[in-house]
Amino acid sequence: MLLVTTFQPAASEEFLELTKSALLAALEALSPGSLFGLATFSHKIGLYDVQGPIPVVKNVFIPPDAESSLPLELEDAMPLLQFLAPVETCKDRIAAALETLRPITSWGRSSGAAQGMDGVLMGGRGFGTAMEALFNYLGSEFGSTFALARVFAFLSGPPDYGRGQLDTSRYGEQYASKRVDADRALLPEQTPFYKDIAAIAVQSGVCVDVFAVTNEYTDLASLKFLSIESGGSLFLYSSTDDSTLPQDMFRMLNRPYAFNCVLRLRTSTEFKPGNSFGHFFPDPQYENIQHIICCDSYATYAYDFEFADNTGFAKHSGDQPVVQIAFQYTVVVPPEGLSNSEMSSSSRDKHTLQRRLRIKTMQFGTAKNINEIYDSVDHEVVLSLLVHKVIVASLENGVREGRALLDDWLVILTAQYNDAFQLVPYKNGNKSISSQIDITFSQCPQLEPLPRLVFALLRNPLLRFHEEGVHPDYRIYLQCLFSVLEPSSLHCGIYPTLMSYSTPDQVAYPRHSLSRAALMTSGSPIFFLDAYTTLIVFYSSTADPSIPFPPPQECLLRKTINQVKQERSITPKLMFIRGGHDDATAFENYLIEEQDVDGSGFASAMGFVSFLDDISQSVAEYMNT
Repeated sequence: MLLVTTFQPAASEEFLELTKSALLAALEALSPGSLFGLATFSHKIGLYDVQGPIPVVKNVFIPPDAESSLPLELEDAMPLLQFLAPVETCKDRIAAALETLRPITSWGRSSGAAQGMDGVLMGGRGFGTAMEALFNYLGSEFGSTFALARVFAFLSGPPDYGRGQLDTSRYGEQYASKRVDADRALLPEQTPFYKDIAAIAVQSGVCVDVFAVTNEYTDLASLKFLSIESGGSLFLYSSTDDSTLPQDMFRMLNRPYAFNCVLRLRTSTEFKPGNSFGHFFPDPQYENIQHIICCDSYATYAYDFEFADNTGFAKHSGDQPVVQIAFQYTVVVPPEGLSNSEMSSSSRDKHTLQRRLRIKTMQFGTAKNINEIYDSVDHEVVLSLLVHKVIVASLENGVREGRALLDDWLVILTAQYNDAFQLVPYKNGNKSISSQIDITFSQCPQLEPLPRLVFALLRNPLLRFHEEGVHPDYRIYLQCLFSVLEPSSLHCGIYPTLMSYSTPDQVAYPRHSLSRAALMTSGSPIFFLDAYTTLIVFYSSTADPSIPFPPPQECLLRKTINQVKQERSITPKLMFIRGGHDDATAFENYLIEEQDVDGSGFASAMGFVSFLDDISQSVAEYMNT
């Protein structure tokens, strides 16, 4: 594998130190035979040659305007094979080169960066030009020098120099006019530039992972295409203080992966694939074929289907519906009998590339009636598809439209269920039927979780309004994260798991609803909340002072936390909160069931119960129209 890292020295000392730590972790996790390239970007691109005794840097200056290309090809500045260093022989030199990196001061940038009228520095992140040049640079050797290239791009703010520079003033202007929907203004990309160069990355065999370490508006809505279309990931860290960037880097490179993947889905003639969801690049020529530059076992892709015509699945046909998935991919195979950890440097050149094809053919029975469909529901899969669809709706028509789509879906499902079980018929003329409507799906256990999950999704930052303080970049980050999670992980991200302990070594209740009432009535002293990206251990203010805080390393609770962290695709943030002593806001914000679905209050009449009443009224109106 080829790993190229790009980041901006024109940033804080803390950002540089965090980036160095992440790259040192990457060096330890890289597989045998990997090549490593180090590049920096600011008002110039710096290419590092670390194969000699002293690191050598060749710089190419970036034109400040958004139209001009580089005056010099990167290959002419430094031949690619000089730029790419074998990790096994150059690890110490790469680490030494990282130590030479220092923040660029305004004095150092003044010779190349654009300046304002009073000499104030304007710009300094020539990210777009650097990425475009780098993809072309690497593409010349794709298939010969390397079979897979991963570009790790580190950003401490928005690109503001050269090609692909972004106008971040729209973040403030979203509130300037009452005629503009603030929830819709910042979701679309402001330029097609990054989507266009993502196509170049795919053609060059490059997977891009973007790591943004910033709390300022960076317009991830425009930058995300580099990652999602090349099979990469988008990470957002609000500060350097508690960032898990080094751990995430190590996890990503230390797990098995496949590359140059092609995914194809076919069906029998009665139905056909509809929409497809995930981080891939659709084939420009053939339908239902996706290209994935790199993926691992956590990568998840979703499809929905539609009937080929209005006959559906013929009742009298003897053939059952068939779905076939073909997945072609390449893996690195070590010499037989040895694991990567047992490799010596002399044996690393014996690794081979193996092209594989897996075909999975599945035959499904068809439901005889609606009740059989309800009995076969997997609520976590339903939630996953709902999340994909509301993300698409939000991007196309705004957050309010995404929320409306979700609300309408639950109303229609509830109405159809009540009619199917003959609880309340359609158009019965009774205007007071809302009290008769079964809003909790009490006769179908498979559907029972759905109202609570829809409520939680409406309360998630993914669909909350800007006026509630949801940062637009955080919303985009969640869209990218949630669109690749498998259903059980996504369930955890939307409706976190809350369990209680009577002691650090004894579980009291394995699952609580996310409500203050549930906590108060349980009487348990310790609670463990898993929200996928965040883990919180909360000690009640009434907990016995003799219970050790934080929980001891060898206790059951700690073992559970460690197991959760080990199984996760990212490194969750771990927090310990002692009620009555520490600020409990971070924990209490997850207790959503007393919160109003629109975020307007915490009154006792609001929350999940009120939400069910509103849905019941909407169902009654729908069934009488």
